[in-house]
Amino acid sequence: MAEYDLTQRIAPMLDRHLVFPLLEFLQERQLHADEQILKSKIELLNKTNMVDYAMDIHKSLYHTEDVPQDMVDRRAEVVARLKSLEEAAAPLVSFLQNASAVQELRADKQYNLQMLNERYQIGPDQIEALYQYAKFQFECGNYSGAADYLYQYRALCTNSERSLSALWGKLAAEILMQNWDIALEELNRLKEKIDSKNFASPLSQMQSRIWLMHWSLFIFFNNDNGRSQIIDLFNQDKYLNAIQTSAPHLLRYLATAFIVNKRRRPQFKDFLKVIQQEQHSYKDPITEFLACVYVNYDFDGAQKKMRECEEVILNDPFLGKRVEEGNFSTVPLRDEFLENARLFIFETYCRIHQRIDMGVLAEKLNLNYEEAERWIVNLIRSSKLDAKLDSETGTVIMEPNHPNVHEQLIDHTKGLSGRTYKLVSQLMEHTQAQTAR
Repeated sequence: MAEYDLTQRIAPMLDRHLVFPLLEFLQERQLHADEQILKSKIELLNKTNMVDYAMDIHKSLYHTEDVPQDMVDRRAEVVARLKSLEEAAAPLVSFLQNASAVQELRADKQYNLQMLNERYQIGPDQIEALYQYAKFQFECGNYSGAADYLYQYRALCTNSERSLSALWGKLAAEILMQNWDIALEELNRLKEKIDSKNFASPLSQMQSRIWLMHWSLFIFFNNDNGRSQIIDLFNQDKYLNAIQTSAPHLLRYLATAFIVNKRRRPQFKDFLKVIQQEQHSYKDPITEFLACVYVNYDFDGAQKKMRECEEVILNDPFLGKRVEEGNFSTVPLRDEFLENARLFIFETYCRIHQRIDMGVLAEKLNLNYEEAERWIVNLIRSSKLDAKLDSETGTVIMEPNHPNVHEQLIDHTKGLSGRTYKLVSQLMEHTQAQTAR
């Protein structure tokens, strides 16, 4: 399944520290040679300040207790630089550790800067030193300290570009500490900045959206409501355009979210069109499964793809998260995906057949006869499915399903309203762009 590994596509869109969890996962799954993974780790570490970690990996890779002299020299440089930055930032750090002093700060940044300068002799140099110190701590792997300092730095920073950089750093630190709720808050703050009208150039804006979507994968697949949130973000026109332009591999994660979502989204039909449009630039078993079921009505192909989807999920760092249950480990998303995938096949197959042979259906669902029978009985009981099971003939009989005219009218009205809103938004953006020129 290494052919479906997206690490090489995703890694360039991440901070190098965020690549380590991906490499750890690949090493655990043994998708690539262990030596190759260790060399990749050292290559990443060489551009960080995590020198001790790099030394440990070097020893493991080459089975020796000796390390190259350049690593020893590099460690001495890091320690000296850390001490220098610590001294430069000390006055401001000392102030921030004083709870009563911090209460003097206000929402007005200009007031804060003036007050710090007059009362504590803390000026722009010390504030810049705090940023450099926080960044250095992050590069050393002290994500907790970096997150705290970057948060405090943003409260004092008046440089919009540097403030944005601190926001990215804070988001990365929270992800690496697996503080998913805080990370989601930082993600939303960053999205608001990126989507603002005064954000740099359109090209820079699109690139930032692509980075944001890649970083969000860590959060959405570790958050209770993440499967809905990823659809809300990725399926927005501006973000979906960015995916189609520069990152079509992200369609895997949007397709997975649509499949495992508890309620069918009205945008699902439009997303299927995107899957069709992008087949030439990207496809994998998950996107091909949807095409088989809803575009080609190829149920044999869907059955085959469903088996491949299971392997793709198990070997994907974001989708294949394992949960320990007693003496067993399971992949919750894999189980949900297969359950919903069978439902997709069953619903579509039933829509074009009135009487269905249980044996044939069991084969399409990748279940044996008894499992398929139990699954369908439970489905009929728990849903409003107009069907009945004839055990004597071994068939599922579908009742005629006449569409509700009122529901159709409501759906069409909603669709028309959505398209109108989209057209008005595009017209307003075009008008504003012309005015700006």
